Amino acid sequence: MKITILTLFPEMFTALDASIFGRAKKQGRLELEVVDIRSYTEDKHLKCDDYPFGGGAGMVMMAQPIGSAIEGVDPGHGARRIYLSPKGTTLTQEKVIALSEEEHLVLLCGHYEGVDQRAIDLFIDEEISIGDYVLTGGELPAMVLCDCVARYIDGVLSPESLVDESFSEGLLEYPQYTRPVEYRGLTVPEVLRSGNHAEIDKWRREQAIALTKKHRPDLLK
Repeated sequence: MKITILTLFPEMFTALDASIFGRAKKQGRLELEVVDIRSYTEDKHLKCDDYPFGGGAGMVMMAQPIGSAIEGVDPGHGARRIYLSPKGTTLTQEKVIALSEEEHLVLLCGHYEGVDQRAIDLFIDEEISIGDYVLTGGELPAMVLCDCVARYIDGVLSPESLVDESFSEGLLEYPQYTRPVEYRGLTVPEVLRSGNHAEIDKWRREQAIALTKKHRPDLLK
């Protein structure tokens, strides 16, 4: 898979050189391309934003640099083009799995007061939000999406790591424990130390249902 990120702040994406995502890049499991939108502007001062028509606070990213950047990295429109926006549909595990099957993703990071609507209408396939809140830009949501999708690319994680995790079956994940057995008066549940795998599976299922009822009852509907 190839992921292309269009941004005004490419330096923010050095974070993706670390941890599992960074290792996946080094192993050639996926390719990450970070593109500075400013390199596509036709403005001699490298300007990529302007005041909004109709007035209002802040600046709006211009359509020309965005359109030229998208056409530059995806000339044949073979990629899935996504604009990270609080107005988009909420990112879910189901959507993540679907996106992981794409060969090429192009992620547009907005900034300031957003982007010229014509850039969205002409060049974007869908808008995705990571939650009902507003950030200063689309860079952090793009990193979230990259991290989520990378987990489902073959060879990035062991298959066992993707089983019984939160949202995998519409439930939150059961509690996890490791050594020591006792810590500050709290002990690891005895069933997890019993070696009885049938009872362990039963306990984990019960705990997953209980936690989902408590924290995310909407998932049980």
